[in-house]
Amino acid sequence: MSGIVTELWPYIVLILVGYLPNEVWRMLGVAVSHGVDENSELLIWVRAVATAVLAGVVAQLVVDAPGALALVPLSVRLAALAIGFLTFLVIKRSVFAGVMGGQAAMLIGGYLSGVSLMVP
Repeated sequence: MSGIVTELWPYIVLILVGYLPNEVWRMLGVAVSHGVDENSELLIWVRAVATAVLAGVVAQLVVDAPGALALVPLSVRLAALAIGFLTFLVIKRSVFAGVMGGQAAMLIGGYLSGVSLMVP
């Protein structure tokens, strides 16, 4: 039995520390927001702040890339970001299409620049 626990402990910690504390706030948000007007100034502000935070995280990841992504030249990362955004706009504002377009551009650009992004 201890072998199974030893193998699963990272996932258990991830659920207990990463997922459950966040899920409590999500459910509380769903309960509290019931009946709130979507076009209220408060929700417009919350949406703007959330978008700004997400844009900041993406910019940080692109400009100051961690790990294996740092091996990909900045020009390739910026081009992949632009291609992903353009794909998002062209294909009816599809987030999935934008992510796939950016990812494909990153992989192709990394390959053409001689960077191996494959994990051994």
